[in-house]
Amino acid sequence: MADITRRFSWRHLRGAPTAHIRHHRAGRLVHDGPGLSFWYRSLTAALSEIPVEDRELAMTFRARTSDFQDIAVQATVTYRISDPGVAAERLDFSVDPDTGVWRGAPLEQLSTLLTETAQQHALDVLARTPLSAALVDGVAAVRERVAAGLAAEPRLPATGIEMVAVRVVALRPEPEVERALRTPARERIQQDADRATYERRAVAVERERAIAENELASRIELARREEQLVEQRGTNARREAEEQAAADAVRAEAEAARTVRLADAEARRTERLAEAEAARSVRLARAEAEGAREVGEARAQAQAAWLRVHADVDVTTLHALTGTRLAENLPRIDSVTVSPDVLTGLLSRLGGTPGERA
Repeated sequence: MADITRRFSWRHLRGAPTAHIRHHRAGRLVHDGPGLSFWYRSLTAALSEIPVEDRELAMTFRARTSDFQDIAVQATVTYRISDPGVAAERLDFSVDPDTGVWRGAPLEQLSTLLTETAQQHALDVLARTPLSAALVDGVAAVRERVAAGLAAEPRLPATGIEMVAVRVVALRPEPEVERALRTPARERIQQDADRATYERRAVAVERERAIAENELASRIELARREEQLVEQRGTNARREAEEQAAADAVRAEAEAARTVRLADAEARRTERLAEAEAARSVRLARAEAEGAREVGEARAQAQAAWLRVHADVDVTTLHALTGTRLAENLPRIDSVTVSPDVLTGLLSRLGGTPGERA
């Protein structure tokens, strides 16, 4: 539909690229073409809008086959208006100059024309075809017949209509007939499915048997290998015990030899120490004896010399020496307390005669 804008008594039309606009004023064609845009007066303008794009027309109708079975046909026809001027002259494509809405129903007229023409050719070909053949090859036959019939229809070019394509979507029988026709196929399919199921089960059983045999063989092989493993482990254990016993014997011999060597070494060391100690004791005893002899000789010589020295000294001198030696050997006296009695007796003795002092 064209886009119309109002400005007082003037109107402005703006068409789409897929719409062919024809503008007559006073019986004279003023504008003619797709996608136009112009100003006009609504009281003096006669406008027509013809769509020129490809249009799809879906149709569904019923037909009867040669074996008197009803069948539903679903088809789609694609067409275009190739000559807008002729179409505008044959059909009413005029629009309201104020709203741009078609005053008639031209597309419905085209749909009725195409549907009735296509239905006529489809009924003609299906009336001479049995149901089974129609369901198998009827789609192609109906499509070719409808396309050829529409192309040869003289009214369509006279109306400016050009056919683009014809498609037959489906041919469907009555639901009861369709169920009856499906039953044998379903039974065959079910039989094939059952056969496939049985074969699959047989294959599965055979595979399970093969798997069981493989598992049994695997278990037997595993048991044999376990037996070999046990025997090998026993052999390894015996060999390890023998090697361990041999090693223990070698260690025992080595330990005994080492103990003997240590005992011999200790005995030799003890013997050497005893010999050294005995030699040292002998040397020490000899040195002590020699020292004692020398000391005795020295003491004897000193005593003899002392006696020789004191043999020529008078008695008074010896007494003095004796007192001196006695004084040297007496303990140290820090203080001496002299009582009056002792002092009187000492003074009396010191004051007496020499004979008396003696």
